[in-house]
Amino acid sequence: LESVVRVGDATGTGDRARAIVDKARVRLRAVTAAVGDRPRPRVFALEWSDPPFNGGHWVPEMIERAGGEPVLANPGTDSVRVTWDEIAAAAPDVIVFMPCGYGVEQAATEAAPLLERPELEDISAFFAVDATSFFSRPGPRLVDGVEILAAALHPDAVPSRADDVVRRLR
Repeated sequence: LESVVRVGDATGTGDRARAIVDKARVRLRAVTAAVGDRPRPRVFALEWSDPPFNGGHWVPEMIERAGGEPVLANPGTDSVRVTWDEIAAAAPDVIVFMPCGYGVEQAATEAAPLLERPELEDISAFFAVDATSFFSRPGPRLVDGVEILAAALHPDAVPSRADDVVRRLR
């Protein structure tokens, strides 16, 4: 969010940038308050499936803010290749499939065969999301991504989102 302010200052639109950031912070605080006292499911962000890559960069922080505990994650660094056995050993409660550059429809299609993998049979929830719009690119829309995750992880605390941004597959 600070980058938005810096770009705004550099382009002579600092006041507008600060207003956008202020609204984003209010939304993030609302999500944090809504999920703050709830159990934190163990969440694995699957950024790619063949070969599997974990979520890095800002994605682990998004999971934390949404009320989850990121597992097998690389906060603040590049996503890395992992194995299906490593994913199973991490014992996530939830997998969120967020293939870079994919909308929810294509992600859901790509995820379908993954549901049959024996290493993932104990995963209680599996979601596909619109990664290209809300997870893969840094910017204000990451706040939408946090809200999408929070609604998926804690549907009784955060209003659900439309099927065109997140789809529960299991």
